[in-house]
Amino acid sequence: MDHSHTHSTGRRELQMARSMCWHCQSEVSGEYFCERCVKVQPVSKEADYFTCLGFPRRLTIDPQKLEAKFYELSRAFHPDFYQNKSETEQAISLSNAATLNTAYRTLRDPIHRAEYLLAIEAGAVKEIRTSPPADLFEEILELQETLEQYRASDQSSEAGQQLRGQLQKEQHALEQRKQEMETQLQQLFVEWDALQDRGEATSQTRAERDRLLKSMREILSNRTYVKNILDDLVTTIG
Repeated sequence: MDHSHTHSTGRRELQMARSMCWHCQSEVSGEYFCERCVKVQPVSKEADYFTCLGFPRRLTIDPQKLEAKFYELSRAFHPDFYQNKSETEQAISLSNAATLNTAYRTLRDPIHRAEYLLAIEAGAVKEIRTSPPADLFEEILELQETLEQYRASDQSSEAGQQLRGQLQKEQHALEQRKQEMETQLQQLFVEWDALQDRGEATSQTRAERDRLLKSMREILSNRTYVKNILDDLVTTIG
């Protein structure tokens, strides 16, 4: 496939490339390919995953649109198109494809997407708790003790079966709690997107932004603790 044809028929107005073409030194304004020499351009190291896939920093993304955009952009860097190109162009295309793959894997999962957005947005947010609240921490400790008792017991005995039944009840309760956390996160995602869409830069907006980021971080942190113990439960009792 000819790259000039690909470029002319499908302009990709994303901030993916450097401001200057590595080959002819002409200005490049957010295109995958240089306007002048049509050489493939590397993804900017400053571009976040949302930008890489052409989406704003929002937490509600249509998975079908995300997948369609990913496959559209991936075709531009397919190795078959670069077999007869220079080593530099081949290396750039492979690097761009790898970046897009990572971006897609991150953004297609709502939890990973939120964690990534927090990583790039919450740098200035202070005093974000990363340990579980006392009640959850104590509950997890007690559950871990019960798990150890079950592992050490004769699991086919009456006592072992009683412990198993107790663990199954705990598993159900934790699954419900995890679902509640995810429901809370979905509401925060909607609030975050609405705030970003307003595009205001007032002190009130900044305070609301920080509140949402802190709330998301705390829920995500608590969800991680719950998910880990749930995984342990599933591994132990099936």
